[in-house]
Amino acid sequence: MSADTPRSSQGLENHGIVNTGTVHWNLPTSRLYEEIINNNEGQIAHLGPICVKTAPHTGRAAQDKFIVEEETTKADVWWGKVNKPFAEEKFEALLKKMQAYVQGRELYVQDCFAGYDSRYRLPIRVINEMAWHNLFARTMFIRAKPEELANHKPEFTVFQLPRFKAIPEIDGTRSDTFILLNFKKRMAIIGGSHYGGEIKKSIFTVLNYLLPKKNVMSMHCSANVGEKDDVAKFFGLSG
Repeated sequence: MSADTPRSSQGLENHGIVNTGTVHWNLPTSRLYEEIINNNEGQIAHLGPICVKTAPHTGRAAQDKFIVEEETTKADVWWGKVNKPFAEEKFEALLKKMQAYVQGRELYVQDCFAGYDSRYRLPIRVINEMAWHNLFARTMFIRAKPEELANHKPEFTVFQLPRFKAIPEIDGTRSDTFILLNFKKRMAIIGGSHYGGEIKKSIFTVLNYLLPKKNVMSMHCSANVGEKDDVAKFFGLSG
């Protein structure tokens, strides 16, 4: 475990993750840059951005995304071509494989919040095997303050291992890539894809399910605030 960065009192054992190698908790951006370069995960381009390759997935694998069918949410999900069901026992079996896979391996953890408003924000945890995905999560979500990290208790966790691939005929997935959301277990597991947007979209999907239950409409958009506190919203697909 990295001892020089703040971490939550709720460890990875709460997710069934044990016997790992070094676990880097909440590394700042500068340290993650160093890890990315030292691990040969990407390169620093002109003026500082990190450039990485995500091939063969250069976008989301929407056909490989499933929602676990379980009793707490079964009646609320609009099942169909978008929200496809996945067997609960298959999820558990695949999760155990991922937990075994990371034993002895280096991991990166970011404890963050999804949503800025303290009334509705969701404490989340993102666990990665590559530093650049951890930087992606750190950049995408609201960072917890140092004094918040000690008591940070994630209400949803993303466990993402791009180098881990499923075996469809055994694991019940469509391909060796999978994005599985389990609302009962409060966890999303992702494998077989290096595309960082799967992390973002998984949490967006979670918010799209949870927020309407609090009478909050979730919107995928950006906003500019004017000099008189007037707000302009910009809707559309990413990019």
